[in-house]
Amino acid sequence: SLLCSAILSSYLLGERLNLLGKLGCMLSLVGSTVMVVHAPEDEEVTTLDEMSSKLKEPGFLAYAAILLVVCILLIFYLAPRYGQSNILIYLTICSVIGAFSVSSVKGLGIAIKGFFSGQLVLQHPLTWILVITLVASITTQINYLNKSLDIFNTSLVFPIYYVLFTTIVITTSIILFKEWVTMTVVDIIGTVCGFFTIILGVFLLHAFKDMDVSLGNLPQVLQSGQQAPVTQDDKNILIEVDNSSITPEDKPKVFMIYT
Repeated sequence: SLLCSAILSSYLLGERLNLLGKLGCMLSLVGSTVMVVHAPEDEEVTTLDEMSSKLKEPGFLAYAAILLVVCILLIFYLAPRYGQSNILIYLTICSVIGAFSVSSVKGLGIAIKGFFSGQLVLQHPLTWILVITLVASITTQINYLNKSLDIFNTSLVFPIYYVLFTTIVITTSIILFKEWVTMTVVDIIGTVCGFFTIILGVFLLHAFKDMDVSLGNLPQVLQSGQQAPVTQDDKNILIEVDNSSITPEDKPKVFMIYT
């Protein structure tokens, strides 16, 4: 999704994706892959009662409360003021809401398996709570993702959304299932390196999106950045007045006659 949306939008929609943007896409993808590779396996949860106990733990409740406060602040305060000019506002809303949608999908997957194994999952209140949460979160994600696509470049929206969403989902999974307890030093280092690789990729993609940089004109771009400042000839500098007390009417006037 990341590579196809960024590349195809540059060809089909006429949206420019320069060399640094392509490099940023690749770095974001590599960083996310490294984070997923070094992320520990989640704890096995087989019933809705076990899932309910996980959701009721104080650590996850505090994390969910923080996400809700951030989401409300973004939707009702920052989005009306800065959503039209800042690409991160709408995409952060989608990513934060994604934490609830992924948790709901996890719980509904357990409910579906329990249904086919003969468990009374339809009578369990958590099933319907997860369904309502999933519908509300997905609807909100689609709404703000479409708003972002209507305003900003598609080749920028999908990579940044991919990075933010992946980071939020991994963080949610770690807090919900306490995966960080079983992480080794190698996994911690790999996760941190992957995270900083993602940050570098997003920076290259977003900070230099307006630069005309490609493999063809890369030598000219590097050469133009090293050129010395152009000095004017004497014939172009006819007179210079440093005294600011002289009014424009009293300054000497010079007339040039071209033949």
